[in-house]
Amino acid sequence: MKETMPERLFSDNRYKKKFTLPELYTALIFAPGALLLLLRNKIYKVVDENFRERIMLAVTQVNGCAACSWAHTRMALSQGMSSEEISSFLSGGEQYIKPEEAKAILFAQHFADTRGLPQQDAYRAIEKEYGPAKTKIILAAAQVMIVGNMYGIPLSALHSRLSGRPYTDSTLVYELCFLIAGLALIPFAVLHACARWIFGLPKVKFDKA
Repeated sequence: MKETMPERLFSDNRYKKKFTLPELYTALIFAPGALLLLLRNKIYKVVDENFRERIMLAVTQVNGCAACSWAHTRMALSQGMSSEEISSFLSGGEQYIKPEEAKAILFAQHFADTRGLPQQDAYRAIEKEYGPAKTKIILAAAQVMIVGNMYGIPLSALHSRLSGRPYTDSTLVYELCFLIAGLALIPFAVLHACARWIFGLPKVKFDKA
């Protein structure tokens, strides 16, 4: 599994989902707080780490990030998840979804489908199901993962290009500009995140449609 996974994941040469820099910036704003919540979760175990990993795999499956799929496959394997379970999550299968985690997985997929701007009603439903503390971790896992996907997708495209299999709907200029500009946005997004924290603004942005 560890040896064949990279080649299989990087075999596709087209985007499943393509993001913009404004979308990346918005996602980056919520990433610092989400990352802190996930680090605290490692200590206090509000949400089981395998559960958290399944949330992240669900987001990655929707967005189609080869680099993130490979990285999180290695993490999931190290945590004891089976290769069959991981492959099922990455292909959108449902046979390994636990009943008690099903609503959280569906929310993670919804979060990815809405490009990080979930419906408020969907969030409230998850909060009612799991309680505020667990819901914050579920949301944080999705928020961190979508940032990784947004950056990892053009990185995957560049990797594929350098391997002689350029994405059919991509250009070298887009890949390099996104990767360089994405790094440049991080300090501004962190300052923006700090400002939101000081003024007590929400840690999630909902779809207003």
